[in-house]
Amino acid sequence: MTIKPLVLLPDPVLRQHSEPLERVDGDVRRLVDDMLETMYDAPGIGLAAIQIGVPRRLLVIDVAKEEEGRQPQIFINPEILASSDERSVYEEGCLSIPDYYAEVERPARVTVRHLDIDGNERTVEADGLLATCLQHELDHLNGVLFIDHISKLKRDMVVRKFTKLAKSRPASAL
Repeated sequence: MTIKPLVLLPDPVLRQHSEPLERVDGDVRRLVDDMLETMYDAPGIGLAAIQIGVPRRLLVIDVAKEEEGRQPQIFINPEILASSDERSVYEEGCLSIPDYYAEVERPARVTVRHLDIDGNERTVEADGLLATCLQHELDHLNGVLFIDHISKLKRDMVVRKFTKLAKSRPASAL
């Protein structure tokens, strides 16, 4: 397992649409291992493959409380089948936009179909933090960031800040 460098705002890679995986094989399993290692190291509760520069429809999530131990969930080629009319608001953050948080309103519940690590089709009914995390990570697969769900004024301020930070990073850090 390898910790991969995270793609950070304003990198245009984050706006790419991710392509479906054709099959679940050893390469995909290694990528999942690397993604989990990277997510736990960050630390975070979700990571989409595009956030490490791999434009594939793959995400990993672990919303377990610390005392419950690690409970990673893998979603290959996920798609939302249904979402509730009821809404909920969570303060979201993102590993690709470090140390920035904002309240985002999303559907309170979602039904997601995906493949598991063995290539079996699964359906998950999610609410609470899992529903929010799934929608956040699925957005990444479509080139959407959580800041796209906040006001234009706040979003523009965040983009300016991270663009300025990116310019000040030494070339070896990019």
